[in-house]
Amino acid sequence: MILNFLASELSHFKMTAAPVKLTASVHDVSCVAIVTVCFVTSELQRDAEDIKTATFRVFFNRTEQVTDRWRTMSVPERSPLQNSGPNLVSIEVMRNHSELFRAECMRLILESDKACKRMQNDDNKRLDQRVRDIQFLKKELEVKLEEIIVEIDVLIALQGRVAMALEACKEPLRVTVVCLEERMKRLPSERVHDDVDRELLKEREVIEGVASLLQRVLEQITEQIRLNRSAKYHLEQDLKEKFEAQCIDNSCAIMTTNSIKNQQKFKNTLTVLPSLTVTPKQWENISEINITKAEQQKTNSLSLRALVESLLEQTAADMQKQVQVTTESFQLNVQEIKSAKSQMEDQLSKILSEFASQQRIREDLLVAITENEHFLSLAQARLDVRRQRPAKEQCHDPAQTQLLAEVQQLTAHINRLHEAVARSEGEQRTLVRCQLELQENIEIKTSSLYIDEVICSQHREPIIIHNF
Repeated sequence: MILNFLASELSHFKMTAAPVKLTASVHDVSCVAIVTVCFVTSELQRDAEDIKTATFRVFFNRTEQVTDRWRTMSVPERSPLQNSGPNLVSIEVMRNHSELFRAECMRLILESDKACKRMQNDDNKRLDQRVRDIQFLKKELEVKLEEIIVEIDVLIALQGRVAMALEACKEPLRVTVVCLEERMKRLPSERVHDDVDRELLKEREVIEGVASLLQRVLEQITEQIRLNRSAKYHLEQDLKEKFEAQCIDNSCAIMTTNSIKNQQKFKNTLTVLPSLTVTPKQWENISEINITKAEQQKTNSLSLRALVESLLEQTAADMQKQVQVTTESFQLNVQEIKSAKSQMEDQLSKILSEFASQQRIREDLLVAITENEHFLSLAQARLDVRRQRPAKEQCHDPAQTQLLAEVQQLTAHINRLHEAVARSEGEQRTLVRCQLELQENIEIKTSSLYIDEVICSQHREPIIIHNF
């Protein structure tokens, strides 16, 4: 149609127009035709209709220019007879041009309506696809948000357990320190570094190590909760923005030419934020980054939970084992003290019995000395009396010999008895020293036994190491 129109125009120009003007018009129209053909052949098939519409607009603008030039074109001189009537050729050209313009306007209207509907359908499809993409990402974000919320709650519960375990370490540690201090109050002879002291020191070291480890674990859990909440915040912000974008795209999808009239009233009241140029890939990457971070924090939380569960179990087992070992050491020490105290008490009773026997034997020795002294006095008296015999009767007869031998023997017996008395007194003094030593040691053992069996046992009795 365009080529026919161009040919018609060229024929009219050849008949009526001046040579110079005709050349310029034909050149302009040819340019429009060449531009139209180039645009039609160079663009994709899907955008051909839009290009045609643009081409028709260019063509009509050029046609208007041609018409204006035609109207202003100089007409050659005619004879008076020719000027007496209208220029039928020019009128015919103008009428044909008007008809062609109307036809092209109708076609342009149809093409514009078709293009508008097609573009609106494409917009709706794009918006629907965009909404589905948003819904898909929203679902993934919601799943990760739910998982991270559950993980935060579990970590908070675990944090409470660790805090309770840390608090539970204070009482056993206090009792252990008190037991060490109480055992330092023993008498100097009993203040030795025995097995009980070693186990108490080891128990204090174990409890302090457990408390320090639980404190570090508590700090790690607190930090992990912070990271999880940060991931939760970004997921919630992303979901909020996705929800707003979905609402906006849904509104755009159901928007019509009539609905935009109502929106124009609120256009001036809305605050328009500066738009950011984000590619679809970048848009997907933002959510992927948030999901990846949430998944990473969830994995870290699971690893931390497994580690903490293992640590709680292991630390509780270590503390239970050490407390049990210390308790057994206390019991063994108490049994040893009781056994030693019992042996000393037995020895003390024997010493007391022996001391009484020694006292009795000393008394018997003294009685024997007294009796021997009486016999010695008698023998000496007899010798003194026999010395009063007349001189010639001073005979060393058997009687005199017997009396002298008796005095000598009685003197020896008395001396041995005195030595026995002295030895008996020495034995008594030794027994008294043993008695005092035994009594002192029994008192020391009683004091140590009271500290270990009564005081320390009362302090340690409430200690129960539970599984945290």
